[in-house]
Amino acid sequence: MKNHVICTAGHVDHGKSSLVNALTGVDPDRWEEEKRRGLTIDLGFAKSTLHDFCNVSFIDVPGHERFLKNMLAGVGAVNGCLFVVACTEGWKPQSEEHLRILDLLGVKQGIIALTKINLADEDLREIAAIEIIDHLEGTFLEGAPIIPIDSITGEGIESLTLELGNMLSDTPVRKDDNRARVWIDRVFTIKGAGTVVTGTLTGGSLKVEDEIVINPQNILTKIRSLQSHDEHVSSIEPGSRVAINLSNIDHRTIKRGDVITRPKQWFLTSTFDAELNVLPNIQHEISRRGAYLAYLGTNEESVKVRVLGENSIPAGGTGLIRVYMNEKFPLMLGDRLILRESGRNETIGGVTVLDPEPILRAVDAKPDRSLDRIIKEHGWITPSHLEALTGVKKDVDVPGWIVDPDSLKKVVAELSRRLINAGNLGIDKTSLTQFERAAAGLLNEAVTEGNYLRLKGQVISQIIPI
Repeated sequence: MKNHVICTAGHVDHGKSSLVNALTGVDPDRWEEEKRRGLTIDLGFAKSTLHDFCNVSFIDVPGHERFLKNMLAGVGAVNGCLFVVACTEGWKPQSEEHLRILDLLGVKQGIIALTKINLADEDLREIAAIEIIDHLEGTFLEGAPIIPIDSITGEGIESLTLELGNMLSDTPVRKDDNRARVWIDRVFTIKGAGTVVTGTLTGGSLKVEDEIVINPQNILTKIRSLQSHDEHVSSIEPGSRVAINLSNIDHRTIKRGDVITRPKQWFLTSTFDAELNVLPNIQHEISRRGAYLAYLGTNEESVKVRVLGENSIPAGGTGLIRVYMNEKFPLMLGDRLILRESGRNETIGGVTVLDPEPILRAVDAKPDRSLDRIIKEHGWITPSHLEALTGVKKDVDVPGWIVDPDSLKKVVAELSRRLINAGNLGIDKTSLTQFERAAAGLLNEAVTEGNYLRLKGQVISQIIPI
């Protein structure tokens, strides 16, 4: 059975939690304060099975502006959204901000729930629907179905369930690239079991007894047990909500925003180059001045930003930036995150990682999405390192290395000169650099005798251009 994750979105008090409850029979508001105030403060979770073909995990996010940090922690790895607008109030400021955030994070699909129809007449419902259509124009939700809902009586729930099933039946399961990553969204303890963390698994599968590492603390541990949809499982596939029981870990040493991977599969970075898409409604340019927060996975991280090439990026514009974090996290080419300015308390735009390991100085950097550009700037890079940076597997050019052609030519030329100068004596192989040793096999006119490399006698410049 396929597993999918859906998040809610929408303005405060538009009925997101009530809708999830009507769909699943589970109240996602977990805290007493939430129930007392009738206000979602933190992430809520519920699950359901659609038409016996799909397990759906719902992440219910808070709609109040003050809890946007918690909303951002819930929408980073979803298959779609359930966008909620109350017909009694229509489109509101947090409706707009939630829509822009989901768009910037690359969410591709969703369904609109027009809630509280029991409190509105037909004219008000129609006006609200027209307003929604206007606001969705040009976004990923343009043309999405709008389902009138009364969460109290259940009117419209069957239609909504049918639309969810239609949407998810065509949604492919997440690819298993053998690069598991779980951004932690909850940490708690269970008597007799110890520390448990939850999150959405992406990139690869996990199984009981797997060795894992928790960053940025670099805590090495093992998976004691796994649960998904309240059932114990021996392994779990990407695209699933998962609860992981950790071996011999104090729950006080980890928190929301930490991230689980397998050891040595990811590159840990505190500095990366990226593309920034600035929202058009921002009333100022984006420069290095400002107090910025980056939201990556479930983490909120204070960062510094340097604009590359230009001094600033205008509202509605796209530019290149270098981001400096205080701690190291496992990021790769193509990862998306949200940038906010804490001083103005506003969402600035969306960030797409272009280079988790910048080689060039900021004044010289011109990052793009090209794999060849990363190889060229490194010159020589191992397949495992390239995969850690980009998620791409590539065959070696010489034993152990993927090499930029210009860098390879320089090493071959230098080795050729050394061999010519050495004459019949040859070169002690212990004096070769690791790159020269890898490139030596390309020299057809060089032979190895014992610990020495020398020419057969023909001038090497006739074979290898210098």
